[in-house]
Amino acid sequence: MISAALANVFNPACLLLIWVGTIIGIIFGSVPGLSATMAVVLFLPMTFSMEATRGIATLVGLYMGGISGGLISAILLKIPGTPSSISTVFDGGPMAEKGEAGRALGVGILYSFIGSIMGILALMFISPMLARVCLLFSAADYFSVAVFSLTIIAALSGRDMLNGLLAGLIGLALAMVGMAPVDSSIRYTFGNFQLLNGFDITVLLIGVFAVTDIILAGFGRRGLAAHLEQKNYHLKGYGITIPEFIRQIPNAVISSVIGIAIGILPGIGGSTAGLLAYTAEKSRSRHPEKFGTGIIDGVIASETANNAVIGGSLVPLLCMGIPGNTVAAVFLGGLLVHGINPGPLIFNKSGQYVYGIYFALIVASVFMLIFERMGLRIFAKLLDIPKRILLPVIMVMCCVGAYSSNSRVFDVHCVLFFALLGLFFKCFRMPSTPLIIGFILGKMFEENLRRALQASHGDWSVFFTRPISCGFLIVAVLFCSYTVWMNLKAKRAAESAGQEFDTSEEEG
Repeated sequence: MISAALANVFNPACLLLIWVGTIIGIIFGSVPGLSATMAVVLFLPMTFSMEATRGIATLVGLYMGGISGGLISAILLKIPGTPSSISTVFDGGPMAEKGEAGRALGVGILYSFIGSIMGILALMFISPMLARVCLLFSAADYFSVAVFSLTIIAALSGRDMLNGLLAGLIGLALAMVGMAPVDSSIRYTFGNFQLLNGFDITVLLIGVFAVTDIILAGFGRRGLAAHLEQKNYHLKGYGITIPEFIRQIPNAVISSVIGIAIGILPGIGGSTAGLLAYTAEKSRSRHPEKFGTGIIDGVIASETANNAVIGGSLVPLLCMGIPGNTVAAVFLGGLLVHGINPGPLIFNKSGQYVYGIYFALIVASVFMLIFERMGLRIFAKLLDIPKRILLPVIMVMCCVGAYSSNSRVFDVHCVLFFALLGLFFKCFRMPSTPLIIGFILGKMFEENLRRALQASHGDWSVFFTRPISCGFLIVAVLFCSYTVWMNLKAKRAAESAGQEFDTSEEEG
């Protein structure tokens, strides 16, 4: 399997696709308003006709380039190209203002590569062990895993846990449209034969993420024509000396571990990993007051962590079919399209493709390191393209991508429907990630619930008598309880702060 995977990935055509995917991913990551998620969503339909390894390798390149590319605008414009690069702005922006933009870019690119490699190594060693554990799971256990995943996503979606839970339930409801997984009974189609197979995951992703963002950008007409001040830079090598590199090893290791751990936990994302790594390095530093003034420590912590998330997020995806973040959810759609079903048996049934993912990740990381550094001036120039030109082109690509998934105009209509749903979510500040995860996990949730009840003859106690199932349900309850407690605590703190402010105003 390993030799076959090597032959497939290092085929010239596959290497070319990874190279193109990585460059396109960097472009999408570097331009504010675009993202790694949008890159993978838009190009997913183009991989349908490819051989499985080549199609997945293209998505890997898009994922890798998209996450790393966000550092370019974060440093040069002080606007993160992707949410993962939020904490890169804290020190990357001040470095650019001090005339060290080139050094910040070089360090960011180098440690993006290091973080990616650390995440890939974790994926390679953790996934087989986790898969062996998952072989012990029954239908009841998988149902509880799905409940746990939905709960933790909702609990970590923001301060309002109710909105997160509601978004996840809407995703579950959308997943139930069409024929039931066990007895093939038809439900929620309203007499429309186009819905017999349910909604297409690609159409949902394009509508909720890409088209919604384009419509929102259209509302802000001033932003479409705005020109942002870009910092000039000069860069030699990667902007770091060998003694500095040695001194930053603990920072890189700790940030990688944080990124991998955050990636494995479903629904948290690279932005949280970057912020946690930045905070951890600041608290560990002998000079915490320098953070935020423009030092490489903060850039290294942020970029190492958010790129280590890539490997970490694929661990639960491959072993349990649970995506660790939104991009991994789109990646899951790509695997399913090519007939690769994630789960504990994936190493036996699709081992060649799993090893292909490993090698493609390594190749994409090397390409990202080389070509992002070589093409830095070109990628920086792309920041000057007006959004009024860029966004209509992307809108057309969205419609073409939706149509090409099943060659149906109905799917284009569905894109517009999901775009309106995404706008509704934005208006009421509801997170989109639980919707996507709920939709993807809906089949696993319902199918294992029905199978477990069939095996137990309708006895619901099977979910509490099996240790694994009961353990996941307990952890889900604890997560919900902890989130409620933290939200109440934050609310009380805000109320007390408001009362103190009112009192000081009265005294004044």
